[in-house]
Amino acid sequence: MKRVLVAVVAGGALVLTGTPALAGPTLGPYGYGAVRLGMSAKRAAATGAVVLKMRAGEGSCSGWDFRAHPTGRDSVGLYISKKRGVAVIFAAKGVRTPRGIGIGSTMKQVKKAYPALRIPRDGDPYVVVPGNPKAHYSFGASAKGRIEALALVHVEQDCVS
Repeated sequence: MKRVLVAVVAGGALVLTGTPALAGPTLGPYGYGAVRLGMSAKRAAATGAVVLKMRAGEGSCSGWDFRAHPTGRDSVGLYISKKRGVAVIFAAKGVRTPRGIGIGSTMKQVKKAYPALRIPRDGDPYVVVPGNPKAHYSFGASAKGRIEALALVHVEQDCVS
């Protein structure tokens, strides 16, 4: 973790203290920024952080983008379920978990950060989010073992398979 030195002049004496610097945007354990897992579409939109990209239509989920992280034409930044609220939040480049894992991390780094990682025969590796048993991180890795996709997922989501 980066550390920042803060200088304070107190009664003519210079005092230096080390404090952790913000490491950048963090995904989890309950959401990203003001957007939280389980939050309704109305409440998520009210944060001003997201914009509707794809209406639910016949499906149960609508697709949204974060204003700060717009996605390409055929993708979304998060899904919001009619039943469950915010169900899946995808990490944008530069966004990391509290343990420092993000797009570009290696599977070796993921396993070290999350020793309880589960690797199913079919599907992406995942782990229950430390501090939130109602969510898990899902890691999409390349054939070379680099993380290409990272999502914070509500365990009862009904948007993606």
